[in-house]
Amino acid sequence: MGQLKIYGVKDRLNPIKGTLSKVIHSCMVDALEFPRNKKFHRFFPMDKEDFYFGNGRTDAYTIIEISMFEGRTIEAKKQLITLLLERINREVGISLQDLEITIFETPKHNWGIRGLPGDELELDYKVNV
Repeated sequence: MGQLKIYGVKDRLNPIKGTLSKVIHSCMVDALEFPRNKKFHRFFPMDKEDFYFGNGRTDAYTIIEISMFEGRTIEAKKQLITLLLERINREVGISLQDLEITIFETPKHNWGIRGLPGDELELDYKVNV
């Protein structure tokens, strides 16, 4: 399971949401073997005055937070980060300086999905990649 939150300045984020979602999901599929039909993205377009960030960033500054079941290898997570940085930069045009990615992992039993704790679900994909 994976849930994504994408934050950015709304004037920059809104026009690219569809493309960015496709690129992010392609990275999840390729690095973590996510099923193509498992896409849970939430966008948080923010007014510029509500989104503070450090020097050296532009209005294209984008934060991607990924919450997922624990179990992926360090190599798989690094592969995901590498793919996200490369593809978003190349296909969406956000500079590497303006991208920040954080992965949060939690045990399956800490999730409630489709009426069950996550560790009682039958998944149609593998988590240990």
